[in-house]
Amino acid sequence: MTKIELKNVSVQFNQKRRQITAVNHVSLKIEEGEIFGIVGLSGAGKSTVVRTMNLLQVPTSGHVLIDGQDITHAKGQSLGNIRKKIGMIFQHFNLISNRTIGDNILFALKAANYPKNNRQDRVTELLDLVDLSDKVGDYPANLSGGQKQRVGIARALANNPDILLCDEATSALDVETTEEIINLLEKINRDLKLTIVFITHQMEVAKRLFHRVAVMENGEIVEENETFEIFGKPQHAFTQKLVGRHMNLVVPVELEQKFATGVLLELTYLDDHALEPLIANVSRQIPVLLSITHGKIEYIQGKAIGRLIIHVDGEPAEIKRAIEMITNQVDTLTLLGKGGI
Repeated sequence: MTKIELKNVSVQFNQKRRQITAVNHVSLKIEEGEIFGIVGLSGAGKSTVVRTMNLLQVPTSGHVLIDGQDITHAKGQSLGNIRKKIGMIFQHFNLISNRTIGDNILFALKAANYPKNNRQDRVTELLDLVDLSDKVGDYPANLSGGQKQRVGIARALANNPDILLCDEATSALDVETTEEIINLLEKINRDLKLTIVFITHQMEVAKRLFHRVAVMENGEIVEENETFEIFGKPQHAFTQKLVGRHMNLVVPVELEQKFATGVLLELTYLDDHALEPLIANVSRQIPVLLSITHGKIEYIQGKAIGRLIIHVDGEPAEIKRAIEMITNQVDTLTLLGKGGI
């Protein structure tokens, strides 16, 4: 079932007598219960898109639907009721510095008219969910960045939302703390059945957390697919560049210069192919020398993406045969250096 749908949404701003198009005819369908990611460089329009989903940013044109209901022109009490079901967390936490952690969450409950007699129990429940029960009386200044973001998540969940919007929620955190937040969001998605929309420029987070991904460039969605497909077989040139920065193996110039003969090849192989004894098979059947100079295997959504850089040496005709055989067993093959042939 589609939880969030954007139909041909555009957002334009007037700036110094000129019109800026931040979002250009974006259409998306986000399914109930999934973790959907939007990735791209700074200025791509990611934050603007996600803010249209709760109408913090009203589209210039197009339509926003939640559970099939067009909310684009909702106002007043109607808009307030919609926003109660959409929690949001931010990069910089946005906690009230002169209030305790418990009072920060209590403030969100009061603002949404949560039943007064149940508020304190709800605060306890939420802090237990994010593993901060012992911090109820502490102030934000006494918490680490990861703990502050956990409070931000607890506050966003205060009114039992169906949707959680995350705007660069891990960008201000170190690697270890980011992993903790990812684990927490996965738990929330799994246990509470929340639909999560997460925008980021961190491809490591995208690879680790998202079920599906939309890639944005210059205000437009240039590619959308399952996370494994985006990382394993990117189609658009910008996606290839974005993924390449994260996934590709870097070959030092010194390595290319080291081999006076033969060729350097970069291989990408996906899923079941990643487990095949490729090098051994080629060596047994073709009289060439094969050596692995660099390689790694990563797992996305339980499926493998393998990348190898190999050196192939021997007679030119045999090298050609080896390349043909390898090409038929991998998903992509790129010639990096020609050595002496």
